[in-house]
Amino acid sequence: LSMGAVFAIMAGLVQWFPLITGLTMNQNLLKIQFFIMFIGVNLTFFPQHFLGLNGMPRRYSDYPDSFLKWNMISSLGSIISLMAIIILIYIFWDSFIMQRKALSSLNIQSSIEWMQYFPPAEHSYNELPLV
Repeated sequence: LSMGAVFAIMAGLVQWFPLITGLTMNQNLLKIQFFIMFIGVNLTFFPQHFLGLNGMPRRYSDYPDSFLKWNMISSLGSIISLMAIIILIYIFWDSFIMQRKALSSLNIQSSIEWMQYFPPAEHSYNELPLV
């Protein structure tokens, strides 16, 4: 997956988590996780531009030693990104363990799903609502 898609998936999980579970996540840890992920992604992919400009071929199993420095920086970035994903998993786990209830939506109630209880009760409507 591209990192844009990964950021979108993580944003969707963070956005919909309170509605689905009725629990909130630690906002400070979420901000730290985003910052670490942002640094890791940029350290992973930004050096690839320099490697491409210097003529490094793609999809080879062994590269010349002249590309070692930028490949090491790129590898460090991927490890940092992995650590950010582990932090996100910890944030989800912490949310389930601490059981911080979502008392109200942090979002503007612009659609019908955010007007429900957290999490929504089963069979909330007798018939399908008009949107």
